[in-house]
Amino acid sequence: MPPREAIVEALMRLSAEQPWNDIEIADIAQEAGVSLAEFRDAYPSKGAVLGGFARMIDKQVLEGASDDLDEEPTRERLFDVLMRRLDAMDPYKPALRRIAFALRGDPLSLAALNQVALNSQRFMLASAGISTEGPLGRVKLQGVVIAFARVMEVWLEDDDPALARTMAALDREIRNGERFMERAEDVRRLTAPFRALAQSLTERGRRRRRRDDAREDTRNEDDGNPLGGDPAAAI
Repeated sequence: MPPREAIVEALMRLSAEQPWNDIEIADIAQEAGVSLAEFRDAYPSKGAVLGGFARMIDKQVLEGASDDLDEEPTRERLFDVLMRRLDAMDPYKPALRRIAFALRGDPLSLAALNQVALNSQRFMLASAGISTEGPLGRVKLQGVVIAFARVMEVWLEDDDPALARTMAALDREIRNGERFMERAEDVRRLTAPFRALAQSLTERGRRRRRRDDAREDTRNEDDGNPLGGDPAAAI
């Protein structure tokens, strides 16, 4: 097993057995069967290993994608992708439960993990055929990250093999997200004329400042040259 993957698996095993804050990088290296030098070459910190875990799950989900749902509504495609993500994480559920509990009171770690989640969900949305470009792209991404985090809270406590509660929560979050994006798109369309006017006024102001600056430069040159024309003529 490659060192990066071995380190991820080691951290997940340790996290399933002991509190997150008790796990040292030396413990992970020993569990993974790598040296500290190899660990450092693979990851700069314990938190970065969680980023490696997210990328590992991304890869599993993306490799398992198919075109069976290409003709289905967007909602169904996204539901399928996110459920496949939960399925890929299922073997690590005990570890993720402990990690989630430990990080709830750590805003800096949560902020870093939010960026990891944004990168992951960008690919999840792409797999579902959903664009993340344009004015509302960032809104879509952050919305999915928040929605999936809520679903994960349910999933971590859902021990039913059928995951009925989890699927109900995911369906609810997706529908709420659809309604929010519809409202956001309506607001964007309604404010388009005002944004165009503001852009026009801003550009006009820039042109006026450039013109005034040019006039001021001309006056300064004239003040330094009483005879006008070539400065050498004043000598």
